[in-house]
Amino acid sequence: MIPPFEIGPVRRERSSRLQALIDAKTKPLGALGLLESLALKIGLILRTDSPSLRAPHILVFAGDHGIATEGVSAYPQEVTQQMVLNFLQGGAAINVFARQHGIGLKIVDAGVKGVLPPSEGLVAARIADGTSSSLRKPAMTTEQCGRALARGAQLVSDLHGNGCNVIGFGEMGIGNTSAAALIMSRLCRIPLEICVGRGAGLDEDGLRKKRAILKQASQRVPPDQTPLSVLEQFGGFEIAMMCGAMLKAAECAMVVLVDGFIATAAVLVADALFQNFRDYLVFTHLSAEPGHYRMLEHLDASPLLHLDMRLGEGTGCALAYPLLQSAVRFLNEMATFDSANVSTRTR
Repeated sequence: MIPPFEIGPVRRERSSRLQALIDAKTKPLGALGLLESLALKIGLILRTDSPSLRAPHILVFAGDHGIATEGVSAYPQEVTQQMVLNFLQGGAAINVFARQHGIGLKIVDAGVKGVLPPSEGLVAARIADGTSSSLRKPAMTTEQCGRALARGAQLVSDLHGNGCNVIGFGEMGIGNTSAAALIMSRLCRIPLEICVGRGAGLDEDGLRKKRAILKQASQRVPPDQTPLSVLEQFGGFEIAMMCGAMLKAAECAMVVLVDGFIATAAVLVADALFQNFRDYLVFTHLSAEPGHYRMLEHLDASPLLHLDMRLGEGTGCALAYPLLQSAVRFLNEMATFDSANVSTRTR
């Protein structure tokens, strides 16, 4: 069951006024390139001509996948738990980048296999001890999927209530590129072999095995499933929880920062469920995972960065955040031709 989200479109009537403000700055028209369209988008999402980014946060959802036990990953399943402990100790890439840019960071146990000790930085939101293997049965039940969506939404609601208006999402879960590829193939209607990549570093033999296993998992499920059924059949608890969190952020008119391949799989589900959802998204980078390009093409999305990254964790969100700050600052602080007494171009 989908929680009751109400996601309206951004108010396009503000576009002309915002564009006029951008064009009036002391620069040639369009000289700041994509930074100008980014400023326009932020103003539309936040419903103001002078936007301010407040209390930025990144939520990293962690969960284990039953499909990992079938041999689709270069790493053993226990790495999920080990990496969560690394997050909590502040030693992962996302910790470094979040600290660098002053971004709040929360690690969410959506369904990590094994016991995680209580920690100040850990949000206990476990649905189950990892999902089932989608090779053999649905990854999660309808009830579990509904709970994951609702829990993700609640986490964002709490942050929004405390003043946050810009939020990014990351993930950790051995086997989650397999889940994302299966979701992508169904919702983008792209042959599965095009969607499957090397994940955390499979060699050629490992990649062939991964493709064969995922083909069997896909063949288990009849075509023409609903988006929610696709999520239940193939997704992970971290992907479902991220989907609910993203939808709530859009409902709250927050700027939603989208990371790489796994996060965009959650976007595909949310976008298929709510037609206005896409208005609130800023795609932060193009992942080196080969299927990500096709996902972005399906969503008609232009990412801000292309750094050949494929780490996940929300790292693209953290690295792109300064660009949002620059977009907002030039819109609010840069002089206009009139205020600076600078002549406009000759017509």
